[in-house]
Amino acid sequence: MGSRTKYKWTFRARFRKSAFGWRSQPAIKRIKEAVSEIKKAARKDPVMGAEGAVLLLEKLSPALEHVDSSSGAIGTAVNNAINALVPIIAKAPADDKLRDKWLGRLWDAIQEDQIPYIELLPDYWGELCVTPERASYWADEFIDMVRFAWGPDPEFRGYFNGTTACLSALLKAGRNNEIIGLLEFAPYKSWDYREWGVKALAAMGKKAEAIRYAENSRGLNDSPIAIARACEEILLSSGMAEEAYNRYAIEANQKTTYLATFRATAKKYPHKEASDILRDLVASTPGDEGKWFAAAKSVGLYSEAVELANRTPCDPRTLTRAARDMEVTKPRFAIETGMAALRWLVEGYGYEITGMDVWAAYNHTMKAAENAEVKTETFERIRKLVAGEVPGDRFVTKVLGRELGLN
Repeated sequence: MGSRTKYKWTFRARFRKSAFGWRSQPAIKRIKEAVSEIKKAARKDPVMGAEGAVLLLEKLSPALEHVDSSSGAIGTAVNNAINALVPIIAKAPADDKLRDKWLGRLWDAIQEDQIPYIELLPDYWGELCVTPERASYWADEFIDMVRFAWGPDPEFRGYFNGTTACLSALLKAGRNNEIIGLLEFAPYKSWDYREWGVKALAAMGKKAEAIRYAENSRGLNDSPIAIARACEEILLSSGMAEEAYNRYAIEANQKTTYLATFRATAKKYPHKEASDILRDLVASTPGDEGKWFAAAKSVGLYSEAVELANRTPCDPRTLTRAARDMEVTKPRFAIETGMAALRWLVEGYGYEITGMDVWAAYNHTMKAAENAEVKTETFERIRKLVAGEVPGDRFVTKVLGRELGLN
């Protein structure tokens, strides 16, 4: 049922054609505001929210055409918006006439997306169709063009921006064998397309074959992480968690930080001991052991955290913050963490280190020592450490020399 309410969208005027200049941050801010506005409206009226989502997706590319996309930040913001808006459209209780109208508008937006910005949207076409019948209709609309684009004559081959929309629609329609057959015509192996073959095989219950198909998709230009995640998901859905962990967990759960990687892995494998996961992750990155310090600390593996912090260079500021945070509750741990921070400072590690950083490491270590009632011993450890600073700049000695009686 369509919404009877007329809604004046705030974002509409902000996303007029060529609304943004070359800087990406203003555009990113407006995209986030628009998505928030749509989510808020959808909670009150799901159909109205979906109408807003379709409207924003129509306006994104024309509004962003002059934005500098070289950093990837604006592309990420648009993809995040698509991930948030698609479920709003798909879940709205719209009648067939309205949903067909939305799909027509979205396909027009994809066709006119020259940059492109909303190139992720076709991947969700099956979800946007909602019903297998509608998905099958759209698959028939696309499939001949896909075959033409993937034809045997290289002079007539080309890119069709509805290829993944076709594959997504076929999957939603349950036409899984057609997906496998269609992919045979693809002129080259690309995970962007072959992942749909993996999904089709898994949907048919051919999970072992799906994993083999995924493994056979590895190539120079394909993401090994994405392929590992697909295989991991199949094994996990089959209740084969141990095999999924042993074969794919380390590769599949790579994130932007070591701590995030640990948390993602631990979340998927709650049956595994945190210490075992940490050990395996550390072993996967030889030479970077110190960078797993925060992960070990986050789950209370304090002795392991200290050992890692001393094995290879670790950011002194990270270690100092840990000493500060734990100087009262875990003073012994804070002492060892602070000592590690001072060690790496003495050895010259750290980015744009200042005297304040050195004093912070020293002060938090000594506060922890006072709480642990080992102040004298800790002071002597620090004094001995700093006294061994190699000749040259001797920056830490310059900062703490008088305090430690070294000047």
